[in-house]
Formats: sequence, C-alpha cells, structure tokens
Amino acid sequence: MENVLLTRVDDRLIHGQVMTAWMKRLPAKEIMVIDNKIAKDEFMISVLEMAAPAGVKVKVFSEEKAAAVLKEGLKAPTILLAKTPLAYQKVIEKGVQFDHVNLGGMGINENRTTLYKNIAASQEERDAIKGFIDQGIDVKIQVIPDDKVVNVKDVI
Repeated sequence: MENVLLTRVDDRLIHGQVMTAWMKRLPAKEIMVIDNKIAKDEFMISVLEMAAPAGVKVKVFSEEKAAAVLKEGLKAPTILLAKTPLAYQKVIEKGVQFDHVNLGGMGINENRTTLYKNIAASQEERDAIKGFIDQGIDVKIQVIPDDKVVNVKDVI
C-alpha cells in the first residue's frame, strides 16, 4: 500500500526511544493509530499527539474508520500503529491489504503467553497472525530497526 512505511503492533503505541529509532529510519510525516477505544478518548489522543516527534501529525481512528481512510489512500508517508494484531485483522476484513506487519512491543498479560523472547500473544492474536501469513503478509518481529529481524512463520 502506497505511503505505508510500517504496519506495527506495539501495545505502548507511540513511546520514546522505540518510536525515535523508527522515525530516524522511516521518516514518516504521519502516524495513524488504529484503536477503537482510544479513538473515543480525547485525553489519550492528546497524550499521543504530545508523544509524537515534532512535525509528525497523529491521527487516531477506529478500525472501521481506518479501513475507510486506508482504502482512499494515504497522502503522506505514514506509520500505522495498533496495540494488537486483531485491529489489523478487522481492517483486513474490511478489504484493506497489507504487505507486512511488524510485531514490536507485545507484553505478557493474563491472556498472552510468550511467542518469541519478550513478545507475547494470546491464542486469538496467534490465529490472526497465522491468518496474515496464510494471506501472504510478511510478518516479522523487530522491536527496533537495529534488532535482528525474526520471521514469525519460523516461530509461530
């Protein structure tokens, strides 16, 4: 998809060192956060806008709205962020195609178990990731750009 620089899963979304490292490698003009809950939370939207690097516009959309915007096409180089692969699964179900998905910060919680090192996924998330792979989407683990790239089909 044109102007999508990175399609990333990171449950922390926009945060310090990791986002700074990715922005140096992929100089996006916009960050699109795809999250149904945050899209309704003006305070969290403000927090994300303040956390973004200077000069980078943050847009926060529900899964449905993100799918519509992505179908129309992006006008600026953009990093896509979601807390979980399930958000991308919903966008794909609405007819959007992705070439790649990057799994970054996915911490362990009551529903998640270790997938690879410090990356964890629930069974539902694993099923979504397997679905991505089955659709030909390149799914990789890479927390920061300098980390070794791990192909998820080799560890799932």
